[in-house]
Amino acid sequence: MPRKTRTDKPERRGGRGRSLSELRTPRPKPKIDFTVDALDYKNVNLLRQFVTDQGRILPRKYTGLPAHYQRRLNRAIKRARQMLLMK
Repeated sequence: MPRKTRTDKPERRGGRGRSLSELRTPRPKPKIDFTVDALDYKNVNLLRQFVTDQGRILPRKYTGLPAHYQRRLNRAIKRARQMLLMK
């Protein structure tokens, strides 16, 4: 009796296959355009675009910002909250 090889195994057998989200066509992320210089704790109108109605800071997945700008944004929002410019 011949020995089974890797090619004889069924293709999708409990392993990590492609999920449904990978099979769908990718949709563009909603990105917010702004000037990086305007990213400051005093610019409350800009910072409100990155905060939900409950006051949570939006993650990078939704903002589309690079990591160092997202950290800068988090710092600015937290400073504005501390100075009672934002809730």
